[in-house]
Amino acid sequence: MSPVPHRQPSEYIKAILELSTLVVRRHHRPLHHPTWLYRLSADGRRFTQACATVHSFTADVVQRRRQALRRLGHQAWLESHQGRSMDFIDLLLLAKDEDGNTLSDEDISAEADTFMFEGHDTTASGLAWLLYNLARHPHYQERCRQEVHELLKGRDVEEIEWEDLSHLPFTTMCIKESLRLHPPVTAVSRRCTEDIALRDGRVIPKGIICLMSIYGTHHNPDIWPDPQVYNPLRFSLENSQGRSPLAFIPFSAGPRGGHGGRNCIGQSFAMAELKVVAALTVARFTIRLDAGRPPRRKPELILRAEDGLWLLLEPLPEVA
Repeated sequence: MSPVPHRQPSEYIKAILELSTLVVRRHHRPLHHPTWLYRLSADGRRFTQACATVHSFTADVVQRRRQALRRLGHQAWLESHQGRSMDFIDLLLLAKDEDGNTLSDEDISAEADTFMFEGHDTTASGLAWLLYNLARHPHYQERCRQEVHELLKGRDVEEIEWEDLSHLPFTTMCIKESLRLHPPVTAVSRRCTEDIALRDGRVIPKGIICLMSIYGTHHNPDIWPDPQVYNPLRFSLENSQGRSPLAFIPFSAGPRGGHGGRNCIGQSFAMAELKVVAALTVARFTIRLDAGRPPRRKPELILRAEDGLWLLLEPLPEVA
């Protein structure tokens, strides 16, 4: 099988990757914690430059879309979108606050930056580890393949529809178990809005920022027996009953079990993307491990592997 040609990432993607590295490096260097001192360092200057690249890209996209809206007019813009769903930036451009005012370009850019940064990098990590876990467990991979073939029933794999995604229960279990074992975001922080009393009597004061380990929660043996074992059946309906909704938080969680606007804004989109890529891949290829390149986890803001995850894709006979 011929190797896939390597493509250089865009400046935008390179900036996102660099930001991820720099954030973690700053966390491990106490002298870089004060903002004024960090800005004087080489890392601080690189951070500023990478931020400028990301913000410039997003601002350009928003500005061009805003110009198109003004050129066409509100009604013509809506008519041009009939028959297809509007994307995230379209919705933000048309959104209004309680006073009837539209969002500024700066507000839209800030929301788009969050959506793109959290969605691009985290979803790519989730996809990579999902395919890796399916390659490690061929019997689960084959079961996913059979589920996809049964769902399509003679339709071409490219004809998969949005409605089909809710009819992939085992594939969904495989995705969730991969997100448990290899959560793309390993930790999140939250500022306490009130004093919190712990079970041992200690109190976390209001205003304190707490770091919560998603990775640690997902590998807690009190919640997940044999936590290092990849077992999609953990997420079957019967095995999920009685489990706390905060035991599985790959997309973060808001106050009171997620009801507080703290979940990842792209959660539904990310799950749909994971299902589509998994279905398209297993329906066309057998995924195998590259024994010569075992993965080594890389401690960054996003869970990655040193030099990437290397897998072998073998076209299935019927689609070769």
